[in-house]
Amino acid sequence: MDLHGNLLGPEPTKLPERTESAAALANGADPADVVRIDPSASAAWAALAELALSADEPVAAYAYARTGYHRGLDQLRRAGWKGHGPIPWSHVPNQGFLRALAALTKAADLINDEEEAVRCRNFLVDSDPAAAAELGLG
Repeated sequence: MDLHGNLLGPEPTKLPERTESAAALANGADPADVVRIDPSASAAWAALAELALSADEPVAAYAYARTGYHRGLDQLRRAGWKGHGPIPWSHVPNQGFLRALAALTKAADLINDEEEAVRCRNFLVDSDPAAAAELGLG
């Protein structure tokens, strides 16, 4: 038994920086252009989903958010995530995945996929309650 590890559960998962795509988004690049540069950038997919939600296009938002969510899951697994445990909002590279998850929650709710909306909301809260609160789902 390792007495020096986290006795309450797994360590938080922190995704690596995506310097080029993060810089492009921060400088106001069109998220669709960023996806063409870095198709696995969850933050770009999340931005596309958020734009679609604000344009009252929930089906498009759902598709964008689901893509960002799945790209993020792949990255989380590569970073050592085992399907549960904290994904802290305070670690900026995690925010793209968490935003995609929040957008997926909202879009699922808007297309009346209640089971998916509840599952995603619970996943977001379990990942980091601060993320859920910051993204209006806490």
